[in-house]
Amino acid sequence: MAELPELEQLYKTYRTELYRYLCFLCRDPHRAEDLLSDTFLRAIQCAPAWQGGAVKAWLFGLARNIWREDLRRRRQALPFDDALGLTAGDTLTEDAAARQTLDRVRALLEAKGPPASQVVRLRAAGYAYAEIAAKLKITESSARVLEHRTRRWLQTTLQKEGLWHDEGL
Repeated sequence: MAELPELEQLYKTYRTELYRYLCFLCRDPHRAEDLLSDTFLRAIQCAPAWQGGAVKAWLFGLARNIWREDLRRRRQALPFDDALGLTAGDTLTEDAAARQTLDRVRALLEAKGPPASQVVRLRAAGYAYAEIAAKLKITESSARVLEHRTRRWLQTTLQKEGLWHDEGL
């Protein structure tokens, strides 16, 4: 049986990637933090059964399973992501409507162009404002303002078009 690397080293190596992945899945940074903790707790519990192989794939598989369990516990559908969209509607109609909205959001973000569209997409992917600012060579406050204004613009536009009926982006 192969030996699993030390948990502390695994945490340091994969926490950021796992957090971003979980943010992408659940669209809630606070929930993603909780799921990240649960992932590493599960890794501790499952370590004796680990049979070797790619540790990263194993951790991401654990994270995905924990996210799915969390969804089942909450008995809720995946929310429509304000920037990129991901839906698991119960009906074909809901799924088609969400896809239509997603396509429109993508088109609107494309029309908006950089850096506003980049900021929204990076935030949706779980990046912190500081990381976005460094990546796009803008200030952190500019990243915050761009995201806020772009999300508000998206919401207003989608509401006018009858594609957005929720409480907001």
